[in-house]
Amino acid sequence: QVQLVESGGGLVQAGGSLRLSCAASGRTFSSHYRGWFRQAPGKEREFVAAIRGGTTYYADSAKGRFTISRDIAKNTVYLQMNSLKPEDTAVYYCAGGGVGFSLSDFGSWGQGTQVTVSS
Repeated sequence: QVQLVESGGGLVQAGGSLRLSCAASGRTFSSHYRGWFRQAPGKEREFVAAIRGGTTYYADSAKGRFTISRDIAKNTVYLQMNSLKPEDTAVYYCAGGGVGFSLSDFGSWGQGTQVTVSS
């Protein structure tokens, strides 16, 4: 019932940065997790980062390079991605309404935004 729209993907060289945005339309709850997942060609969708209140969670592949944050007034979650690597190339999906931060815990999903990192 919550609509999520991602933006900010694109083509970037290795070592560069991108900031993804996920705007939510409809009610969101601070008690729920919001997060980011990604899916590369031929691979399963995998967890990247999540946030609940002021607490953040990261996959090992994202730690030290990616930062998840939120703007409560804009009902928007961000994923700042620095030091990008070719292996970060994937479709990135925003997720909301999470009672946890595994794939099956989220009830709302965005349409995905493509991130391509060239070597």
